[in-house]
Amino acid sequence: MARLLYRLGFGAHRRRLVVVLLWLLVLGGTAFGAATLAGTTSGSFSIPGQESTTALDKIGEEFGTGGGATARVVVQAPAGQQVTSPENAQKLAGLVRELSELPGVTSASNPLDPRAPTVNADQDVAYSTVTYEAEAGDVTEAQRTALFDAARDVNGLTVEVTGEATQAPPHVGGPAEVIGVVIALLVLAVTYGSLVLAGMNLLTAAVGVGIGALGVTIATGFMDLQSTTPILAAMLGLAVGIDYALFIINRYRQELRRGRDVGDAIGTAVGTAGSAVVTAGLTVVIALAGLAVVGIPFLTQMGVAAALTIVVAVLVAVTLVPAVLGYLGRRVLPRKQRNAPVENAEDAESHDRGFFRGWIGGITRNRVVALLLAIAGLGAVSVPVLSMETTLVAAPAADSTQARAEKVLADGFGEGFNGPLIVLFEGDGAAATAAATVPTIQGAGDVALVTPPVPNADGTAAMVTVIPKSGPATQATEQLVTDLRERLADVDGATTYVTGATAVSVDVAVALDEAMPVYLALVVGLALVLLVLVFRSLLVPLVGVLGFLLTIGASLGATVAVFQWGWLADAVNLDGTGPLLSLTPILMVGILFGLAMDYQIFLVSRMHEAHHHGKAPLDAIGTGFRQAAPVVVAAALIMFSVFAGFVPAGEGPMKSIAFALAIGILFDAFVVRMVLVPAALALLGEKAWWLPKWLRRLPALDVEGAGLEDDRKVLVDAAR
Repeated sequence: MARLLYRLGFGAHRRRLVVVLLWLLVLGGTAFGAATLAGTTSGSFSIPGQESTTALDKIGEEFGTGGGATARVVVQAPAGQQVTSPENAQKLAGLVRELSELPGVTSASNPLDPRAPTVNADQDVAYSTVTYEAEAGDVTEAQRTALFDAARDVNGLTVEVTGEATQAPPHVGGPAEVIGVVIALLVLAVTYGSLVLAGMNLLTAAVGVGIGALGVTIATGFMDLQSTTPILAAMLGLAVGIDYALFIINRYRQELRRGRDVGDAIGTAVGTAGSAVVTAGLTVVIALAGLAVVGIPFLTQMGVAAALTIVVAVLVAVTLVPAVLGYLGRRVLPRKQRNAPVENAEDAESHDRGFFRGWIGGITRNRVVALLLAIAGLGAVSVPVLSMETTLVAAPAADSTQARAEKVLADGFGEGFNGPLIVLFEGDGAAATAAATVPTIQGAGDVALVTPPVPNADGTAAMVTVIPKSGPATQATEQLVTDLRERLADVDGATTYVTGATAVSVDVAVALDEAMPVYLALVVGLALVLLVLVFRSLLVPLVGVLGFLLTIGASLGATVAVFQWGWLADAVNLDGTGPLLSLTPILMVGILFGLAMDYQIFLVSRMHEAHHHGKAPLDAIGTGFRQAAPVVVAAALIMFSVFAGFVPAGEGPMKSIAFALAIGILFDAFVVRMVLVPAALALLGEKAWWLPKWLRRLPALDVEGAGLEDDRKVLVDAAR
């Protein structure tokens, strides 16, 4: 692989104009396709075939409840007044008329309609259901703005709006992302000592993530993608694109200092660091594409989309980056180094590495203490994960109109009003069966209200709405779903289903919990095989994977402590505590595993390279660490800044996921890879590189490019 990539990098340098133009053409083509072919995304999470999802489909078919997106316009009368008073009723009637005439609206219900009133018992809170022609996710920004403006025009009444129609699709490019990119630029500038080179790194990464994200946008015109899919692809594509270019550029600068000409240095950088980039990228792709195996469609979409974006980032790193480096030539070095005497390998590897020399020296001398402290520290931080709770019902952002509307509804109608459950009965005489079963439903714990059965037109189905006492994201309401299903499992004369947003959340959480062990086994197993091929060792990959398990435990533990227990809540601008989003654990495993193995490959491959060249185990650890640690630190800081930018101002679900990824990067890069792994390898000594005889027949990937040193002249002549 190193030889092939050497030729690819050298060829990209020689034909740099063609390479640059081709990538710009692909970028322009995907931009045009995204502008003309893009569709809409979905904001709902569901799994086909689950009880809750099946029931929702049946309700839409049998009761005709399908249609466009809806919003609830919630009205509260001033203290001591009622919404049914003549004056307030007149204002409410005017509001309903205005709502029904808004662009895109097909109907707006009247809360005071005697046939279907929607007023609480105290008559101080009411709500109108506004139905749009467009589906959820298709309501335009102009339509949402008109709805909010109408709610603000009512004098004397408190009016707030909530519902799926009020939710804007998530997007990238806000202040948080800009802050992350600026920090990444500063880290690159400090690492390179050049703002121009830092900008070039960002630009090449932007090309890759642009093509990947625009490609996902094109796909929305042909399939129903979840709304977070493009964001996940863009976030990961940008982060790894910057990192992968960083690794190749750093190696190119090292080769220039060793006296190689520009073309040879580019080829060597792509053949060595580029091999590590390809292997690391393949590991990330395995981790993300492996999400398809768990059989959850929206996770498959997220994983495959992000994996394809990673593939584009790798291709950009091994073709576009060397092409642009060909234009920059020796200008990638500071002025004083461009014509400096040639450094030998030992000088080059230890150049400006005083801090890292002291760090790795301290770790290897005190390897037992360092190893135990790392394990004990990460283990202690992992303890809160034992009490982790998850949900798919995310609360709206604090101080938003949606949050205020839900609070008014909860105060006026009860906490469970915002998370009703629906029991569907199917069969001949379903209405009678449902009516007879109402006492059984009322006997379940945490039930505040059970409505009379509502039959369909031909009497073959009936719906019963159950209002819990507790809120939708609480453990009590989730337990109620399980209790109702157990109570209704043996109902005679009808088939029963329990559905609703909370029921969907419970079903998705169960599916994710069942999928996690299978996913872990698949991803870890495939990655172990790949790392054995890379390092020609069993123990080095095993140490890396075990370290990753500590990373996952510690990052989830810290996230639970902050977002569930409320520790250091002010530091992350947290408005309230609650369960984590159900997607958090499995997404963390997929994303962090790939990134952790990136750092493992880039750090340990340099140690393996030094050992292959004859250095003793401790010397090889020190040499490889001094060469790779600075760039790994920079890469981790860049990744951390991208994820951490979403924490202070992010919404609830994104805030917790971003925090978990950011803290996970810190734990993995600075504790596992820079303390635990070198300490464990130093403790193992020569045994770290042991491989059974029966496995030595496996092909060698030669990530370090050892073969390049043996036949460099032949490769250079052939490339020319």
